[in-house]
Amino acid sequence: MHDTLPDTLFINARLIDPASGLDAPGSLLVSRGVIADHGGALGNPEGAEIVDCGGAVLAPGLVDMRAALGEPGAEYRETIESAADAAAAGGITTLCALPDTQPALDDAALLQFVLRRGEATGSLSILPYGAATKGCAGKEISEYGLLREAGAVAFSDGRHAIESARTMRLALSYSRAFGSFVVQHPEEPSLARGGVATEGELATRLGLAGITPAAEAIMVARDIALARITGGHVHFAHVSTGAALDLIRSAKAEGLAVTCDTAPPYFDLNETAIGDFRTYAKLSPPLRREADRLAVVAALADGTIDAIASDHQPADADDKRLPFAQASAGGTGLATLLGITLARVHGGDLALPQALALLTSRPAGLLGLPVGRLERGAPADLLLLDPERAWKVEAGRLPGKAQNSPFDGRALEGRVLGTWKAGRRVFG
Repeated sequence: MHDTLPDTLFINARLIDPASGLDAPGSLLVSRGVIADHGGALGNPEGAEIVDCGGAVLAPGLVDMRAALGEPGAEYRETIESAADAAAAGGITTLCALPDTQPALDDAALLQFVLRRGEATGSLSILPYGAATKGCAGKEISEYGLLREAGAVAFSDGRHAIESARTMRLALSYSRAFGSFVVQHPEEPSLARGGVATEGELATRLGLAGITPAAEAIMVARDIALARITGGHVHFAHVSTGAALDLIRSAKAEGLAVTCDTAPPYFDLNETAIGDFRTYAKLSPPLRREADRLAVVAALADGTIDAIASDHQPADADDKRLPFAQASAGGTGLATLLGITLARVHGGDLALPQALALLTSRPAGLLGLPVGRLERGAPADLLLLDPERAWKVEAGRLPGKAQNSPFDGRALEGRVLGTWKAGRRVFG
Protein backbone atom coordinates (compact mmCIF):
# COMPACT_ATOMS: atom_id res chain seq x y z
CA MET A 1 0.00 0.00 0.00
CA HIS A 2 2.84 2.40 0.88
CA ASP A 3 4.43 1.92 -2.55
CA THR A 4 1.39 3.48 -4.19
CA LEU A 5 1.47 6.58 -2.00
CA PRO A 6 3.15 9.61 -3.56
CA ASP A 7 6.01 11.17 -1.62
CA THR A 8 4.88 14.06 0.58
CA LEU A 9 7.02 17.11 1.31
CA PHE A 10 5.98 19.25 4.27
CA ILE A 11 7.37 22.78 3.98
CA ASN A 12 7.26 25.91 6.18
CA ALA A 13 6.78 23.81 9.33
CA ARG A 14 7.90 24.31 12.91
CA LEU A 15 9.36 20.85 13.44
CA ILE A 16 9.11 19.65 17.04
CA ASP A 17 10.57 16.28 17.97
CA PRO A 18 10.65 15.99 21.77
CA ALA A 19 12.75 12.80 21.60
CA SER A 20 15.73 14.55 19.99
CA GLY A 21 15.13 18.08 21.27
CA LEU A 22 14.47 19.37 17.74
CA ASP A 23 12.44 22.59 17.66
CA ALA A 24 13.20 24.54 14.51
CA PRO A 25 11.69 25.74 11.25
CA GLY A 26 12.15 23.30 8.40
CA SER A 27 10.83 20.71 5.98
CA LEU A 28 10.10 17.00 6.26
CA LEU A 29 9.94 14.41 3.49
CA VAL A 30 7.79 11.28 3.67
CA SER A 31 8.42 8.41 1.27
CA ARG A 32 6.70 5.00 1.24
CA GLY A 33 5.03 5.63 4.57
CA VAL A 34 8.19 6.50 6.53
CA ILE A 35 10.10 9.67 7.33
CA ALA A 36 12.81 9.90 4.66
CA ASP A 37 14.46 13.15 5.76
CA HIS A 38 13.97 16.41 7.58
CA GLY A 39 15.96 19.60 7.85
CA GLY A 40 16.21 23.26 6.95
CA ALA A 41 15.72 23.04 3.19
CA LEU A 42 15.03 19.80 1.35
CA GLY A 43 14.91 19.24 -2.39
CA ASN A 44 11.52 18.64 -3.95
CA PRO A 45 11.31 15.09 -5.35
CA GLU A 46 9.50 14.78 -8.66
CA GLY A 47 5.81 14.05 -8.23
CA ALA A 48 5.82 14.75 -4.49
CA GLU A 49 2.71 16.20 -2.92
CA ILE A 50 3.52 19.51 -1.22
CA VAL A 51 1.93 20.36 2.14
CA ASP A 52 2.57 23.99 3.10
CA CYS A 53 2.32 24.06 6.88
CA GLY A 54 2.21 27.86 7.02
CA GLY A 55 4.36 27.95 10.15
CA ALA A 56 2.21 25.41 12.05
CA VAL A 57 3.79 22.77 14.29
CA LEU A 58 4.62 19.41 12.69
CA ALA A 59 5.15 16.81 15.41
CA PRO A 60 4.88 13.04 15.86
CA GLY A 61 1.35 11.62 16.06
CA LEU A 62 0.16 11.24 19.63
CA VAL A 63 0.60 7.97 21.54
CA ASP A 64 -2.33 7.47 23.90
CA MET A 65 -1.18 4.87 26.40
CA ARG A 66 -4.55 4.17 28.01
CA ALA A 67 -8.06 4.26 26.60
CA ALA A 68 -11.14 2.09 26.99
CA LEU A 69 -13.05 1.09 23.85
CA GLY A 70 -16.60 -0.21 23.66
CA GLU A 71 -15.62 -3.05 21.37
CA PRO A 72 -15.85 -5.96 22.03
CA GLY A 73 -19.05 -6.18 24.07
CA ALA A 74 -20.31 -2.59 24.40
CA GLU A 75 -20.46 -1.41 20.80
CA TYR A 76 -23.53 0.66 21.69
CA ARG A 77 -21.14 2.97 23.56
CA GLU A 78 -18.48 3.03 20.91
CA THR A 79 -16.91 0.91 18.18
CA ILE A 80 -13.26 0.67 17.19
CA GLU A 81 -14.19 2.53 13.99
CA SER A 82 -15.85 5.44 15.85
CA ALA A 83 -12.90 5.61 18.28
CA ALA A 84 -10.53 5.77 15.29
CA ASP A 85 -12.47 8.76 13.89
CA ALA A 86 -12.21 10.59 17.23
CA ALA A 87 -8.53 9.69 17.58
CA ALA A 88 -7.64 10.99 14.11
CA ALA A 89 -9.39 14.29 14.87
CA GLY A 90 -7.40 14.47 18.11
CA GLY A 91 -4.04 13.80 16.43
CA ILE A 92 -3.71 10.31 17.98
CA THR A 93 -2.08 7.70 15.72
CA THR A 94 -1.31 4.96 18.30
CA LEU A 95 -3.67 3.93 21.10
CA CYS A 96 -3.29 1.30 23.83
CA ALA A 97 -6.65 -0.30 24.59
CA LEU A 98 -7.63 -1.50 28.05
CA PRO A 99 -8.51 -5.19 28.39
CA ASP A 100 -11.60 -5.03 30.65
CA THR A 101 -13.98 -5.45 27.72
CA GLN A 102 -16.73 -8.06 27.41
CA PRO A 103 -15.17 -10.59 27.10
CA ALA A 104 -11.91 -9.49 28.73
CA LEU A 105 -8.73 -9.63 26.64
CA ASP A 106 -7.30 -12.65 28.46
CA ASP A 107 -7.04 -14.80 25.34
CA ALA A 108 -4.54 -14.58 22.47
CA ALA A 109 -7.27 -14.78 19.81
CA LEU A 110 -9.11 -11.80 21.31
CA LEU A 111 -5.92 -9.71 21.34
CA GLN A 112 -5.34 -10.59 17.69
CA PHE A 113 -8.93 -9.57 16.90
CA VAL A 114 -8.38 -6.09 18.43
CA LEU A 115 -5.05 -5.67 16.63
CA ARG A 116 -6.64 -6.58 13.29
CA ARG A 117 -9.63 -4.31 13.86
CA GLY A 118 -7.22 -1.45 14.54
CA GLU A 119 -5.27 -2.16 11.35
CA ALA A 120 -8.52 -2.25 9.38
CA THR A 121 -9.26 1.38 10.30
CA GLY A 122 -6.21 2.49 8.30
CA SER A 123 -5.82 5.46 10.63
CA LEU A 124 -5.02 4.09 14.08
CA SER A 125 -2.73 1.43 15.52
CA ILE A 126 -4.62 -0.15 18.41
CA LEU A 127 -2.31 -2.01 20.76
CA PRO A 128 -4.17 -4.00 23.40
CA TYR A 129 -3.17 -4.63 27.00
CA GLY A 130 -3.47 -8.21 28.11
CA ALA A 131 -5.70 -8.89 31.11
CA ALA A 132 -3.48 -9.16 34.20
CA THR A 133 -5.92 -11.69 35.66
CA LYS A 134 -8.42 -13.98 33.95
CA GLY A 135 -11.60 -12.09 33.18
CA CYS A 136 -10.01 -9.02 34.87
CA ALA A 137 -11.54 -10.56 38.00
CA GLY A 138 -8.44 -10.20 40.18
CA LYS A 139 -8.20 -13.87 41.12
CA GLU A 140 -6.14 -15.98 38.72
CA ILE A 141 -3.13 -14.77 36.73
CA SER A 142 -3.54 -14.83 32.93
CA GLU A 143 -1.19 -16.62 30.52
CA TYR A 144 1.36 -13.80 30.21
CA GLY A 145 3.66 -15.60 27.77
CA LEU A 146 0.88 -16.36 25.29
CA LEU A 147 -0.61 -12.86 25.59
CA ARG A 148 2.77 -11.18 25.12
CA GLU A 149 3.41 -13.33 22.05
CA ALA A 150 0.00 -12.34 20.69
CA GLY A 151 0.87 -8.63 20.96
CA ALA A 152 -0.01 -7.47 24.50
CA VAL A 153 1.87 -4.20 25.17
CA ALA A 154 1.68 -4.75 28.96
CA PHE A 155 -0.78 -6.16 31.53
CA SER A 156 -3.65 -4.54 33.40
CA ASP A 157 -7.10 -5.18 34.78
CA GLY A 158 -8.16 -1.81 33.37
CA ARG A 159 -10.59 0.07 35.59
CA HIS A 160 -10.42 -2.66 38.24
CA ALA A 161 -7.74 -2.47 40.91
CA ILE A 162 -5.85 -5.70 41.51
CA GLU A 163 -7.06 -6.03 45.09
CA SER A 164 -5.08 -9.02 46.37
CA ALA A 165 -1.48 -8.21 47.32
CA ARG A 166 -0.49 -11.81 46.58
CA THR A 167 -2.00 -11.66 43.08
CA MET A 168 -0.28 -8.33 42.41
CA ARG A 169 3.03 -9.78 43.58
CA LEU A 170 2.64 -12.66 41.11
CA ALA A 171 1.61 -10.27 38.32
CA LEU A 172 4.74 -8.15 38.85
CA SER A 173 7.00 -11.22 38.91
CA TYR A 174 5.46 -12.78 35.79
CA SER A 175 5.37 -9.54 33.81
CA ARG A 176 9.04 -8.97 34.64
CA ALA A 177 9.88 -12.45 33.35
CA PHE A 178 8.27 -11.53 30.02
CA GLY A 179 9.95 -8.11 29.76
CA SER A 180 6.79 -6.18 30.54
CA PHE A 181 4.96 -4.36 33.33
CA VAL A 182 1.64 -4.09 35.14
CA VAL A 183 -0.66 -1.06 34.92
CA GLN A 184 -2.59 -0.62 38.16
CA HIS A 185 -5.79 1.36 38.85
CA PRO A 186 -4.50 2.77 42.15
CA GLU A 187 -7.51 2.73 44.46
CA GLU A 188 -7.83 0.54 47.54
CA PRO A 189 -11.18 -1.12 46.76
CA SER A 190 -12.46 -1.58 50.31
CA LEU A 191 -12.04 2.17 50.91
CA ALA A 192 -13.53 3.17 47.56
CA ARG A 193 -16.48 0.78 47.36
CA GLY A 194 -19.80 2.60 47.14
CA GLY A 195 -18.18 6.04 46.90
CA VAL A 196 -18.88 8.41 44.01
CA ALA A 197 -17.01 11.64 44.82
CA THR A 198 -13.93 12.74 46.76
CA GLU A 199 -14.63 12.66 50.48
CA GLY A 200 -14.95 16.15 51.97
CA GLU A 201 -17.14 19.17 52.38
CA LEU A 202 -18.50 19.22 48.83
CA ALA A 203 -19.52 15.54 48.82
CA THR A 204 -21.16 15.99 52.24
CA ARG A 205 -23.07 19.07 51.07
CA LEU A 206 -24.32 17.21 47.98
CA GLY A 207 -25.18 14.12 50.04
CA LEU A 208 -22.84 11.93 48.00
CA ALA A 209 -20.93 8.93 49.36
CA GLY A 210 -17.26 9.90 49.59
CA ILE A 211 -14.02 8.15 48.63
CA THR A 212 -11.07 9.16 50.78
CA PRO A 213 -8.11 10.41 48.67
CA ALA A 214 -5.98 8.14 50.88
CA ALA A 215 -7.42 5.15 48.96
CA GLU A 216 -5.05 6.09 46.11
CA ALA A 217 -1.93 6.61 48.24
CA ILE A 218 -2.51 3.38 50.20
CA MET A 219 -2.62 1.29 47.01
CA VAL A 220 0.40 3.12 45.58
CA ALA A 221 2.40 2.50 48.79
CA ARG A 222 1.50 -1.21 48.76
CA ASP A 223 2.45 -1.73 45.14
CA ILE A 224 5.72 0.19 45.49
CA ALA A 225 6.59 -2.26 48.30
CA LEU A 226 5.71 -5.18 45.98
CA ALA A 227 7.84 -3.71 43.18
CA ARG A 228 10.72 -3.50 45.66
CA ILE A 229 10.29 -7.18 46.61
CA THR A 230 9.87 -8.54 43.06
CA GLY A 231 12.02 -6.19 41.00
CA GLY A 232 8.93 -5.89 38.80
CA HIS A 233 7.77 -2.71 37.08
CA VAL A 234 4.51 -1.17 38.29
CA HIS A 235 2.83 1.66 36.38
CA PHE A 236 0.12 3.67 38.12
CA ALA A 237 -2.71 4.93 35.91
CA HIS A 238 -4.48 8.31 36.20
CA VAL A 239 -2.69 9.43 39.37
CA SER A 240 -4.74 12.23 40.90
CA THR A 241 -3.43 13.06 44.40
CA GLY A 242 -0.40 14.85 45.77
CA ALA A 243 0.13 12.13 48.40
CA ALA A 244 0.42 9.39 45.77
CA LEU A 245 2.75 11.52 43.65
CA ASP A 246 5.05 12.10 46.63
CA LEU A 247 5.32 8.32 47.08
CA ILE A 248 6.05 7.79 43.37
CA ARG A 249 8.66 10.56 43.39
CA SER A 250 10.46 8.88 46.31
CA ALA A 251 10.26 5.43 44.68
CA LYS A 252 11.84 6.82 41.50
CA ALA A 253 14.61 8.46 43.54
CA GLU A 254 15.25 5.04 45.11
CA GLY A 255 15.70 3.60 41.61
CA LEU A 256 12.64 1.33 41.65
CA ALA A 257 10.82 0.41 38.43
CA VAL A 258 7.87 2.68 39.16
CA THR A 259 6.18 4.90 36.56
CA CYS A 260 2.85 6.68 36.25
CA ASP A 261 0.55 8.68 34.04
CA THR A 262 -2.27 11.09 34.61
CA ALA A 263 -5.18 12.27 32.49
CA PRO A 264 -6.40 15.76 31.51
CA PRO A 265 -9.29 15.97 34.02
CA TYR A 266 -6.86 15.69 36.93
CA PHE A 267 -4.79 18.70 35.91
CA ASP A 268 -7.58 20.80 34.40
CA LEU A 269 -10.58 20.27 36.69
CA ASN A 270 -11.20 19.96 40.41
CA GLU A 271 -14.11 18.52 42.40
CA THR A 272 -16.24 21.66 41.92
CA ALA A 273 -16.82 20.53 38.30
CA ILE A 274 -19.41 18.04 39.56
CA GLY A 275 -21.40 21.16 40.52
CA ASP A 276 -25.04 20.32 40.97
CA PHE A 277 -24.72 16.59 40.27
CA ARG A 278 -23.13 16.99 36.81
CA THR A 279 -22.70 13.37 35.76
CA TYR A 280 -20.35 14.16 32.83
CA ALA A 281 -17.81 15.06 35.53
CA LYS A 282 -18.31 11.79 37.42
CA LEU A 283 -15.00 10.02 36.88
CA SER A 284 -12.94 7.20 38.35
CA PRO A 285 -10.86 8.20 40.25
CA PRO A 286 -13.13 11.10 41.20
CA LEU A 287 -12.11 14.71 40.63
CA ARG A 288 -10.03 15.98 43.54
CA ARG A 289 -9.51 19.14 45.56
CA GLU A 290 -7.66 22.09 44.03
CA ALA A 291 -4.50 21.33 46.06
CA ASP A 292 -4.30 17.90 44.39
CA ARG A 293 -4.86 19.39 40.93
CA LEU A 294 -1.94 21.75 41.53
CA ALA A 295 0.19 18.83 42.74
CA VAL A 296 -0.52 16.99 39.47
CA VAL A 297 0.49 20.08 37.45
CA ALA A 298 3.75 20.32 39.45
CA ALA A 299 4.46 16.61 38.86
CA LEU A 300 3.98 17.06 35.11
CA ALA A 301 6.46 19.93 35.16
CA ASP A 302 9.14 18.17 37.25
CA GLY A 303 9.00 14.89 35.31
CA THR A 304 7.51 12.70 38.04
CA ILE A 305 4.61 11.90 35.70
CA ASP A 306 5.82 9.90 32.70
CA ALA A 307 2.89 10.37 30.31
CA ILE A 308 -0.50 11.96 29.79
CA ALA A 309 -3.16 9.45 28.69
CA SER A 310 -6.66 10.25 27.46
CA ASP A 311 -8.33 7.96 30.03
CA HIS A 312 -11.07 7.72 27.39
CA GLN A 313 -14.16 6.00 28.86
CA PRO A 314 -17.05 6.10 26.39
CA ALA A 315 -20.60 6.11 27.73
CA ASP A 316 -23.93 6.57 26.02
CA ALA A 317 -26.55 9.08 27.13
CA ASP A 318 -28.49 6.48 29.12
CA ASP A 319 -25.36 5.67 31.17
CA LYS A 320 -25.08 9.31 32.23
CA ARG A 321 -28.74 10.46 32.42
CA LEU A 322 -29.18 8.93 35.85
CA PRO A 323 -28.94 10.22 39.42
CA PHE A 324 -25.28 10.98 40.18
CA ALA A 325 -24.78 7.93 42.40
CA GLN A 326 -26.12 5.54 39.72
CA ALA A 327 -24.54 7.15 36.62
CA SER A 328 -21.54 5.52 34.96
CA ALA A 329 -18.14 6.97 35.83
CA GLY A 330 -15.85 8.12 33.03
CA GLY A 331 -15.50 10.67 30.28
CA THR A 332 -14.49 10.75 26.62
CA GLY A 333 -10.98 11.98 26.06
CA LEU A 334 -9.66 11.34 22.54
CA ALA A 335 -10.69 14.59 20.84
CA THR A 336 -9.73 16.75 23.83
CA LEU A 337 -6.41 15.11 24.88
CA LEU A 338 -4.19 17.59 23.05
CA GLY A 339 -6.29 20.73 23.61
CA ILE A 340 -6.54 20.28 27.38
CA THR A 341 -2.81 19.48 27.63
CA LEU A 342 -2.01 22.66 25.69
CA ALA A 343 -3.97 24.66 28.27
CA ARG A 344 -1.04 23.96 30.61
CA VAL A 345 1.32 25.34 27.95
CA HIS A 346 -0.77 28.50 27.58
CA GLY A 347 -0.93 28.72 31.39
CA GLY A 348 2.88 28.74 31.58
CA ASP A 349 3.24 25.41 33.43
CA LEU A 350 4.84 23.45 30.56
CA ALA A 351 6.84 24.32 27.45
CA LEU A 352 5.29 23.08 24.20
CA PRO A 353 8.02 20.45 23.51
CA GLN A 354 7.67 19.23 27.12
CA ALA A 355 3.89 18.86 26.75
CA LEU A 356 4.28 17.03 23.42
CA ALA A 357 6.88 14.68 24.96
CA LEU A 358 4.29 13.56 27.53
CA LEU A 359 1.98 12.67 24.62
CA THR A 360 4.50 11.11 22.21
CA SER A 361 8.08 10.02 22.93
CA ARG A 362 7.71 9.38 26.66
CA PRO A 363 4.74 6.95 26.47
CA ALA A 364 6.28 5.34 23.36
CA GLY A 365 9.58 4.85 25.22
CA LEU A 366 7.80 3.38 28.23
CA LEU A 367 5.98 0.87 26.02
CA GLY A 368 8.99 0.14 23.81
CA LEU A 369 7.22 1.33 20.65
CA PRO A 370 9.05 2.56 17.51
CA VAL A 371 6.76 5.60 17.19
CA GLY A 372 6.42 9.05 18.74
CA ARG A 373 9.50 10.58 17.12
CA LEU A 374 10.54 12.42 13.95
CA GLU A 375 13.35 10.06 13.04
CA ARG A 376 14.57 9.03 9.61
CA GLY A 377 13.11 5.59 8.90
CA ALA A 378 10.38 5.94 11.54
CA PRO A 379 6.71 5.51 10.56
CA ALA A 380 5.31 8.77 9.15
CA ASP A 381 2.69 9.13 11.89
CA LEU A 382 2.37 12.90 12.03
CA LEU A 383 0.36 15.69 13.57
CA LEU A 384 -0.01 19.22 12.19
CA LEU A 385 -1.05 21.62 14.93
CA ASP A 386 -1.93 25.28 15.31
CA PRO A 387 -1.24 25.87 19.04
CA GLU A 388 -3.13 29.18 19.02
CA ARG A 389 -6.30 28.32 17.12
CA ALA A 390 -9.34 28.60 19.41
CA TRP A 391 -12.24 26.18 19.59
CA LYS A 392 -14.90 25.11 22.04
CA VAL A 393 -15.70 21.64 23.36
CA GLU A 394 -19.36 20.88 22.62
CA ALA A 395 -20.77 17.53 23.71
CA GLY A 396 -22.99 16.28 20.91
CA ARG A 397 -20.66 17.71 18.26
CA LEU A 398 -17.46 15.84 19.07
CA PRO A 399 -16.01 13.35 16.58
CA GLY A 400 -16.79 9.71 17.38
CA LYS A 401 -19.81 8.08 18.93
CA ALA A 402 -19.35 8.84 22.64
CA GLN A 403 -20.07 12.43 23.73
CA ASN A 404 -19.75 12.25 27.54
CA SER A 405 -17.08 14.94 27.92
CA PRO A 406 -16.30 16.41 31.36
CA PHE A 407 -14.98 19.43 29.40
CA ASP A 408 -18.30 20.29 27.74
CA GLY A 409 -18.41 24.05 27.19
CA ARG A 410 -14.66 24.54 27.72
CA ALA A 411 -12.92 27.06 25.45
CA LEU A 412 -9.50 25.85 24.25
CA GLU A 413 -6.54 27.04 22.22
CA GLY A 414 -4.77 24.48 20.06
CA ARG A 415 -6.36 22.71 17.13
CA VAL A 416 -5.31 19.73 15.03
CA LEU A 417 -5.05 20.80 11.38
CA GLY A 418 -4.09 17.40 10.00
CA THR A 419 -3.18 13.85 11.00
CA TRP A 420 -1.17 11.36 8.91
CA LYS A 421 -0.87 7.61 9.51
CA ALA A 422 2.07 5.90 7.77
CA GLY A 423 2.21 8.83 5.35
CA ARG A 424 -1.50 8.83 4.47
CA ARG A 425 -3.63 11.78 5.50
CA VAL A 426 -6.43 10.55 7.78
CA PHE A 427 -7.76 13.86 9.12
CA GLY A 428 -7.90 17.48 8.05
